[in-house]
Amino acid sequence: MNQKWDERYKDNEFAYGKEPNLFFKEWLPTFAPGSILMPADGEGRNGVFAAGLGWKVTSFDLSVEGQLKALQLAAENRVSLKYIVGDLEQLRFEREAFDAIGLVYAHFSAGKKSIFHQQLNNYLRPGGILILEAFSKRHIHFNQLDPKVGGPKDINELYSTAEILADFKNYEILLLAEEEILLNEGKYHQGKGAVIRFVGRKVANS
Repeated sequence: MNQKWDERYKDNEFAYGKEPNLFFKEWLPTFAPGSILMPADGEGRNGVFAAGLGWKVTSFDLSVEGQLKALQLAAENRVSLKYIVGDLEQLRFEREAFDAIGLVYAHFSAGKKSIFHQQLNNYLRPGGILILEAFSKRHIHFNQLDPKVGGPKDINELYSTAEILADFKNYEILLLAEEEILLNEGKYHQGKGAVIRFVGRKVANS
């Protein structure tokens, strides 16, 4: 899997652009900066945006090429972030170490999705914020119509509101919606798609 992402990220062009995801850009500034964990941060567009707002950013991804691009982007924007190359299955962070988690198109295999969500939940402090945007199960239709919009082709890697409610049941829901949107994020997110958007505040450990 890391070979796939290294191939995608080694081009000079940024695969998903340099600008942050619009939903993440809309919601993150509504919270006071603290420490934020950015899983699957790729080339760093969202982590760099968070750092620019004063957040202490820890990003990780499978790809060494992604790390190089993210550090390049951070330097361009005169911010710093901690970027780790590794798999969530092997990485360990302190319990309740983060004030926020940004999950932007962080798609996991069906068998590991809920396990990884629980693992991430353990790293977020009570009162902490989770911001998530990911392709919904209805997106499979849009991907078939126009592959340029991107996203997993296995429906089990896609999201439903029911899965969000089950995996993050210990959260106050600030927003949970399934929406059709037009994506314009670099080369690999172009066109109409269906997404799940979730913003939640952790109220307790589950």
